[in-house]
Amino acid sequence: MFEGRRELFEQFTLDDGTVQPRLFIATTGWKWERHPVLRFDFSKCEEYTADGLRVQIDNTLAQYERKYGLTPYVDERSIRLENIILAAHEQTGRGVVILVDEYDTVLLHNLENPAKGCEVRECVLGTFGQLKALDEHLKFVFFTGISKFSQMGIFSRLNQLKDISLRPDYETICGITQQELVTVLRPDLEQLSIANGLSFEQQMTEFKRMYDGYHFSHGLIDVYNPFSLMSALDANMLSNYWFASGTSSSLIDMLAMMPPLELQEVDGVMVDPSAFDQPVESFADSLPLLYQSGYLTIKDFHKERNQYKLGFPNMEVRKGFADCLFQHATNSKQSSHWRSALLNAYYNFSDSDDLPQFIQAVKAFFAGVPYQLDNRNEHHYHALLYTLLTAFGADVSAEESTAQGRSDIVLRMPKAIYILEINYDQPAEAARRQIADKGYADKYRLDSRPVIPVALCFSSETRNIVEWKT
Repeated sequence: MFEGRRELFEQFTLDDGTVQPRLFIATTGWKWERHPVLRFDFSKCEEYTADGLRVQIDNTLAQYERKYGLTPYVDERSIRLENIILAAHEQTGRGVVILVDEYDTVLLHNLENPAKGCEVRECVLGTFGQLKALDEHLKFVFFTGISKFSQMGIFSRLNQLKDISLRPDYETICGITQQELVTVLRPDLEQLSIANGLSFEQQMTEFKRMYDGYHFSHGLIDVYNPFSLMSALDANMLSNYWFASGTSSSLIDMLAMMPPLELQEVDGVMVDPSAFDQPVESFADSLPLLYQSGYLTIKDFHKERNQYKLGFPNMEVRKGFADCLFQHATNSKQSSHWRSALLNAYYNFSDSDDLPQFIQAVKAFFAGVPYQLDNRNEHHYHALLYTLLTAFGADVSAEESTAQGRSDIVLRMPKAIYILEINYDQPAEAARRQIADKGYADKYRLDSRPVIPVALCFSSETRNIVEWKT
């Protein structure tokens, strides 16, 4: 757009005969003036180190120096960038546009090492820290990343930048809305529904469950994950596209350095607006990291209390993150055999409603969990079982409130609803009485499925289920 290349936004036909429709910007009063554009893409760094970052910046600066006929006489990157901006402005007569993509990529790979992180910050600051002084030569400056630049100690000198992360007028900029899906992309969605043997309405329901649910302001306008949505339309099948490509081991490593994280404690948590501004390198709380990296999103906004409710946006992210967290919590290399057996038992349970076989598989699984990971308390088994069921894609919830208390786990299966109550070093009968006395099952009586209470007793000696009752 800033290069004035209007032809890319008008209707045209590709070599294969595909017609590219006219895009919205071509219908507006955009002037299509040609501005010099300087783009820095830090995702291209081959090494996530300060040296690797310097090489990437130097290479980008050298390209623009050649373009504008400059011979660098100093090594300082900020001066080289300043000279490029001045030359580009003088030669074209138009303000310079600067686009910096994923500016925090290298920094996020060095959070565990403060010294290296400081070196990366100094490199970025040494390159872009003087932009404010060049404001009269700039038309537009745009930075993207998953971290709040106001908290990263990098752009304190660039206080003229506006943070649009939570602004309602930009909340649909990073995704595909429902209207866009059912209008522009409707032919693709209809083709997908035919391939899957579903009606259009059924396919839409599955699409929403898997890929919708992102909100980026208190306006709460739904947007779909564009990567997953386009991948599904391209492959003509639903799958966990974004999580498979977007989850890195560095995220799990960073979570390991923070206070213990449990799945049921982050889905539905209420936070103040300040939570979005916490620096991710502080390791004090996992919520900013999970929100900024797309694993949690805004689910609701409480205007009177000025608080946001966070949660997993959709089934793809919830299931994928649970699986990743579970592998981290249980050391998947030692428990993969038992996990696979339990997954098969879960699928059989879903088809046949065979609870005893499933309980036996749960016992076999816990027998394979490394003893070093056992915290020897009821909460440990509760959290582990809940995370496991979520990783399997089960319709499961934890700590559901009733009139007289909260049930540990509610598992909704195709043929029945199971209320799981977990006891530790106590007889299963005590848990069964608690379910009955507290009336946990009453909440689900209007459902057509039978409601089955299940009492599970774990032992500190065997670190496993020693008794269960329905």
